[in-house]
Amino acid sequence: MRSLTQFRRSVQFTKCSVSHATVSTVLAASVVLAACSPSDTFRALRSAPATPYDRYAQALRDAGLDSTALGREWLAASDSALRTPFAASLPARELGIYTRSEARAVAYRIVLRDGQRLRTTVRADGPAARLYLDLFEVTTDTARPFAHRATAATMIPTDSAAAMLTLDYEATRNTEFVLRLQPELLRSGRFEVTMQAEPILAFPVEGLGNGAIQSFFGASRGGGNRSHHGIDIFAPRGTPVLAATDGVVRSISPNSLGGNVVWLSDERRRQTLYYAHLDRHAVSEGARVRVGDTLGFVGTTGNARTTAPHLHFGMYRHGQGPVDPLPYVRLVLAKPPALTADTIGLGREAETRVANTPLRESPSASGPALRRVPRATVVQIMGVSANWYRVQFADGTGGYLAAGALRLTGDSSATVMRTQAGGGANH
Repeated sequence: MRSLTQFRRSVQFTKCSVSHATVSTVLAASVVLAACSPSDTFRALRSAPATPYDRYAQALRDAGLDSTALGREWLAASDSALRTPFAASLPARELGIYTRSEARAVAYRIVLRDGQRLRTTVRADGPAARLYLDLFEVTTDTARPFAHRATAATMIPTDSAAAMLTLDYEATRNTEFVLRLQPELLRSGRFEVTMQAEPILAFPVEGLGNGAIQSFFGASRGGGNRSHHGIDIFAPRGTPVLAATDGVVRSISPNSLGGNVVWLSDERRRQTLYYAHLDRHAVSEGARVRVGDTLGFVGTTGNARTTAPHLHFGMYRHGQGPVDPLPYVRLVLAKPPALTADTIGLGREAETRVANTPLRESPSASGPALRRVPRATVVQIMGVSANWYRVQFADGTGGYLAAGALRLTGDSSATVMRTQAGGGANH
């Protein structure tokens, strides 16, 4: 690995002729553009890559750094992380490190259901550095196996204060995603990533939750002549019924099945929410409402006159028809697991205590082992999740080992990293 001074001296621009550049100016696309002629700048802006990560990668190539060992490693790490992600069972939480000595990225495989929102938060600290967070959908196209869906980037302040990076994404079908986190080159620091699946819509009855849902989508109705196109949420008569999203009230005209109803247009998602059996309305047609506004009150109108008071809540997607609204409103009560493994091991070398220690692709004892690790195998601890360590082997491969299966050895590389980072995060 070349020294930072050697790395800086090797940087040459082929078009913009910037000399004696620092690493940060070499790698920042904005500085590259500022140093170019107006015609060069116009061409660069016209064909600018779409995401912060892409712009940074393009800046590396424009600077000729893709022909250096370090630049190639950084670009290769991005692709490798995508193709060999670790498995994350939501909700998930991990404390990890990145080091200036290696060009590394970390990626997590996530499964989302239609109606769920992935909410990702990354808190990081250390010397000034950019972090790139990107979400990809896994496709069945062998020529394009990953479709980019969302991106976020942040700059850790130069005073080593903690920075926060957030990424939210709404799934429109049941599918698999890969979330990738990568710092820019030559930076050391710590990060804490939290991944949570939440319902896209708010719960539509005030003060209630999952337990109030007692009839589900697809259930037989009318002696088998039709199916239930929604869910029933039981509540005392007069309980406020709430807007589950921002939208426009398209109709409040009653009908024989639903009685007093509200049709709420969710324009952003091209779908309509249906509220039925209301005791009375609280809005008029054409009203624009916000999440949490009262639309009406729970009742038994329509064909619910012989049942207990409840709200029939349905959802209709444009061009698709009725959709099960349950995953859109079912509250997520689970919290990310606490970090119970000793975080002092983060960044340190360790060795396995016993023979045939199972290596997992996720911080869980369930599922098959990736392989068995011999006793006294030396690894570096790169992350902590619950009572597991995410480790890296000498060949660059990795996985999760139970914290109790490892014994810390030698000096801590994290000690050096924390010194460079000005103390590191206080977790």
